[in-house]
Amino acid sequence: MYFSFIIPVYNRPEEIDELLQSLILLDFDTTFEVVIIEDGSSVKCEDVIKKYKEKLDISYFFKPNSGPGDSRNYGMQHAKGEYFLILDSDCILPSNYLKEVEKSLNSEFVDCFGGPDKALESFSDIQKAINFTMTSFLTTGGIRGGSEKIGKFQPRSFNMGLSKKAFDASKGFGNIHPGEDPDLSIRLWNLGFKTKLIKDAFVYHKRRINWNKFYIQVNKFGKARPILNKWYPQYSKITYWFPTLFCLGFIMSILFLFFKMKVFFILYLIYFLALFLLSLIENRNLKIAFYSLVAAFYQFYGYGKGFLISYFNIFMFKKSPQDAHPELFFKN
Repeated sequence: MYFSFIIPVYNRPEEIDELLQSLILLDFDTTFEVVIIEDGSSVKCEDVIKKYKEKLDISYFFKPNSGPGDSRNYGMQHAKGEYFLILDSDCILPSNYLKEVEKSLNSEFVDCFGGPDKALESFSDIQKAINFTMTSFLTTGGIRGGSEKIGKFQPRSFNMGLSKKAFDASKGFGNIHPGEDPDLSIRLWNLGFKTKLIKDAFVYHKRRINWNKFYIQVNKFGKARPILNKWYPQYSKITYWFPTLFCLGFIMSILFLFFKMKVFFILYLIYFLALFLLSLIENRNLKIAFYSLVAAFYQFYGYGKGFLISYFNIFMFKKSPQDAHPELFFKN
């Protein structure tokens, strides 16, 4: 099977350098290609690409800015592979990545898969804390794509595989962002294709982020979900309400303290203590464990607020998604 890596990039030449270096170190005997799509960057990575021309079968395309989904589609349209491996530019691959993908697809072929993400030791403490809260079963790790236990698995586009056959049939990603990956997964299911998680095909996801950027990101995730629920009501789940209900419940638990009802607030304290201890065990670092609580706050509040606002706009006020939240849509 001939693989094509599809990697959009926007103003991140240093990330592409790290990612391409990890591709050189892959333990894989069969040739593969790398397709880089520069999405209208003002800080281009073309000079970085030149360093790897003799080491990788690599193609570089520059196009006007139209968002990551459209850029991935552009890359797949120009790729030669039978199976596309879609990565974000802030990822680094372990050496066994392609072997794990090939082994899993040979064992049980699917036209679309997703893999989980982990943190490298070299990542910052904030990056490690955010990685913990985005992947932990105590937060929303299972819901967002780290587990197959909650319904059908929806791959995420930072680490996704897609066959050429499935791309041709689905026409690839839509123009919503974020949310383009679950949108694609659902359209693939409706076309009869299957998805799965390949647990051992993980990437190190750097998440170029600070607290403010993290809040903006998860807030947009929250806004996108009611739109997807509107488009595909048969795949709507009560679990998508959890961050919103968690935040509203926390506010109520504080209000109950004025009426000497402490039990609900104590339950929240127990939860945060469990989150702190689990992060401490996994990361072995008090600072990261504390940051994990901060990251969980941003994650639940940002997503929950975005979800609630979008829900009212879409379902109560009957606005069109593009009119209600134009910030989530790129014009191709």
